[in-house]
Amino acid sequence: MKYYLVAGEASGDLHGANLMKAIKVLDTEADFRYFGGDKMKAEGGILVKHYADMAFMGFTEVVLNLRTILRNMKTCKEDILATRPEVLILIDFPGFNLKIAEFAKAQGIKVCYYISPKVWAWNQKRVLKIKKVVDQLYCILPFEVEFYKSWGMDVHYVGNPLLDEQAAYKPDPGFAAAYGFGNQQLVALLPGSRKQEIERLLPVMLSVTADFPDQQFAIAAAPGFQADYYEQFTEGKNVSLVFGKTYDLLHHAHTALVASGTATLETALFRVPQVVLYKGGRISIAIARMLVKIRFISLVNLIMDRKVVTELIQEDCNPKNIESELRRLIEGPARIKMEEDYAELAEKMGEAGASARTASLILDYLKHGVSAQ
Repeated sequence: MKYYLVAGEASGDLHGANLMKAIKVLDTEADFRYFGGDKMKAEGGILVKHYADMAFMGFTEVVLNLRTILRNMKTCKEDILATRPEVLILIDFPGFNLKIAEFAKAQGIKVCYYISPKVWAWNQKRVLKIKKVVDQLYCILPFEVEFYKSWGMDVHYVGNPLLDEQAAYKPDPGFAAAYGFGNQQLVALLPGSRKQEIERLLPVMLSVTADFPDQQFAIAAAPGFQADYYEQFTEGKNVSLVFGKTYDLLHHAHTALVASGTATLETALFRVPQVVLYKGGRISIAIARMLVKIRFISLVNLIMDRKVVTELIQEDCNPKNIESELRRLIEGPARIKMEEDYAELAEKMGEAGASARTASLILDYLKHGVSAQ
């Protein structure tokens, strides 16, 4: 069968690749076409557009890049229409993907949504649109099922795909030696995969490195960028750059500074104590504070429904606070408490197998045509 997938950022590329791998087990002649990234490309098929040209964060950033976004959307719609896949599989990225879902549904194409839109965070009435344009919805966070049920929508909870990736991970025995990491404690810096967040967060992350001469620092670099891009921030600083080895970095890390997003959950699943950081444009943040209806921004705290990791947002995301919180995790009892909370989080998350479960549900739906609605 012909499958068309749309992923608009690094995490979607990762989950899309794992889903493609699982689909190929059930459908050995699967034909893939997609908006995605390098990990999906490694699974075969045709990459139409790389997510590096698509990921914009914040309200003002979206407005400033609206022409590019609309052009990408037009390309996607035209390509779907030209290739007529049996199913469209959308992965997260709701601002873009819900419009693509509406288009595909109108063209009579089956729509499956993997990693459901986080409509519980703001503008919850978007659920009504999802009910109209999405045939099957697959959730990866435990609390999402009850949320959608409260809106009269039946959805599938498939577990979290990060558990699949973690289960498949095998540490590289030569990693530490290759990067010159010795006996010093290693602090991982995960500034995100989007240009805007890297440029806002990486400088403030790097501003504290001189305060910790006994620690080593290493940046988990996003695959969409080259080394020289990062060197404009790292010049004169004792920090390593790690491409394509984020899990090895987390495996060796003692502590981490992490951009809000999927990486906060990945870091927690590796049991690495972390400080979560977020900085957006002033207008974007002002709008978000009016609209967003959640107590936390990190997935760790949202899943646990309490503060486990410290979140330093906007004006609180400054060198003084970062230095203080990082020192607390390196030296104090806060580290032990966070590790205990991580153990409870792992229990809540359940077992690996999200990709296989989702692939099975998609194939079953395509064969039998029973909608989740």
